[in-house]
Amino acid sequence: MKKLLAAFAAAAAIVLGVTLPSSPAAAASLQEITGFGTNPTGLRMHLYVPDKLATNPGLLVAVHYCTGSGPAFYSGTEFATLANQYGFVVIYPSTTRSGNCYDNSSAGALTHSGNSDPVGIVSMVRYVQSHYGTDVNRTFVTGASSGGMMTNVLLGDYPDVFAAGSAFMGVPFSCFSASAGDPTNPANQAGWNSACAQGTVSKTPAAWGDAVRAAYPGYTGKRPRMQLFHGTTDTTLAYPNFGEEIKQWTNVLGVSQTPVLTDTPQSGWTRTRYGTNTVQAPVEGISVANTGHSLPLSGQAKLAISFFGLDSTSPTTPPTTTPTTTPTTTPTTVPTTAPTTVAPSGACKVVNSISAWNTGLTNNVTVTNTGSAAISGWRLAFTLPSGQTITNGWNATYSPASGQVTATNVSYNGSIAVGGSVTVGYQATHTGNSGAPTGFTLNGGACTSS
Repeated sequence: MKKLLAAFAAAAAIVLGVTLPSSPAAAASLQEITGFGTNPTGLRMHLYVPDKLATNPGLLVAVHYCTGSGPAFYSGTEFATLANQYGFVVIYPSTTRSGNCYDNSSAGALTHSGNSDPVGIVSMVRYVQSHYGTDVNRTFVTGASSGGMMTNVLLGDYPDVFAAGSAFMGVPFSCFSASAGDPTNPANQAGWNSACAQGTVSKTPAAWGDAVRAAYPGYTGKRPRMQLFHGTTDTTLAYPNFGEEIKQWTNVLGVSQTPVLTDTPQSGWTRTRYGTNTVQAPVEGISVANTGHSLPLSGQAKLAISFFGLDSTSPTTPPTTTPTTTPTTTPTTVPTTAPTTVAPSGACKVVNSISAWNTGLTNNVTVTNTGSAAISGWRLAFTLPSGQTITNGWNATYSPASGQVTATNVSYNGSIAVGGSVTVGYQATHTGNSGAPTGFTLNGGACTSS
């Protein structure tokens, strides 16, 4: 478990407890629900109901990454904003175990009506369906990292509940399965599976499909569609898992592994569709070049909502509120170990990718070594615009939280080869200026930026 936490904490992207009133508040906000039903692992439930619901509204479960929480996933993603626009309801579960990682590996987690996290999440779904009259045929799930893994698990366990899923940086259903013969997990408990994480577990499509079908023996109904996102340079849940997921879900849904469409919805993104060339294809995969464990990126949540079909309806009157909750996590302190190779002035290039909303933003920063020597150990300094304050970050440590900031490499990304890149990121609040940082230097050498 310590290995699990270390890996996810280093790469985890993105980042209140009240009782639900008898009717939604005048201005939509995140609410905590208690007593929602069977909950064997003590999950917490947060709910976002926009001010205006669509007729017969859909329901989305948005599952956080390891080390995260439901409120952090609410603040750090675009799903609540899209719920305002299209009038669907969003459930944000939270784990309560150490490290806030979901159980994606125990036998109880990989079984319909088992005894682990999926049971509690489905209880949340049924609570909302009962109390808010959401369309039982338009219930969907999405998640990132540990939540992307749980998306695979929920589609396997509960094909009778979910119509489709969208998994960011996940692994196939049962890939993390704990077994007595697994040398990385001899206790057969929920936790880390190194072979799967490193992308060395490969099975035939039929074997992967059989694992899903075995989760709910005797089920003969319709299977949920699946959308998959993965970065090509992901070192936490390695990129080969993307291909294994495609093998699994094309088999489950009975469509060819040969895509019927390959296109580029955005620069660096390669999309493949399987079965039909439609927005709601049986299986869709989106591969993101030169990107590590830092999804979803700006615009990807909208692709997920379109895949679900939740953008086909909208509220009667567009709401004016957007999420205002900000994470409470504070940046970690900068390590004292100094870099060992200095980048000369002008030997680096920085590209910012900002996604902003009314009071917050995320920024994925890609740093490329344009010099003639490899870098071993780095510090990236920059100046935040006035009014911006970093609340959490990934793939680096940040200090201080505002003004002149220094991001320092973590254990797994300290080396940048000649021509190589590293992507780091952070979430920040702002008071109106959501612009990019300025004055980037890498180990004291000035960088060009865009």
